[in-house]
Amino acid sequence: MTTEALQKLKYPIGTFKKPELITQDHITSWINDIEQLPSTLEALTKSLTKEELNWVYRPNGWTIKQVVHHCGDSHLNSIIRFKLALTEDAPIIKPYLENRWAELPDSTDDDLSNSITLLKGIHSKLTKLLKSLNNEELKREFIHPEHGKRFSLEETIGIYAWHSNHHIAHIKQALAHKGEF
Repeated sequence: MTTEALQKLKYPIGTFKKPELITQDHITSWINDIEQLPSTLEALTKSLTKEELNWVYRPNGWTIKQVVHHCGDSHLNSIIRFKLALTEDAPIIKPYLENRWAELPDSTDDDLSNSITLLKGIHSKLTKLLKSLNNEELKREFIHPEHGKRFSLEETIGIYAWHSNHHIAHIKQALAHKGEF
């Protein structure tokens, strides 16, 4: 497989591209994408067999079940990042080793119900929080030590909307390839 083909499988919707000017329309659309993630994941995975849950979206990629469990882990971290930025002055957030987390027993479990339930709760709270933010709050920032830069909350909303759609595309891709990888 070529490097280009592998990149397309890794990033089926492309990478996140921050708009030059983030508008209220961007924010509204992104929050809607975030809000829809739990129901979309549930609909995509509710009738999958154990075999299908173990299909990967690319060579050496995560299984469908790992993708779902990862979304729970990642978005649990996201709400903490938002709340830290809203309550502290440019806090340095704690990154985590997502590839190692994806190998832990709770991330390789065939039962997705706990992660779906977690996502429903997190996204309900997160959506309520994000919809309440004013322009000043949207400009608040946190510092990500791995990237060595500041991220505004408005940009972070876009990143997590992209992240949601990115992993939905991974699951659809794994299903379309039917265990090919």
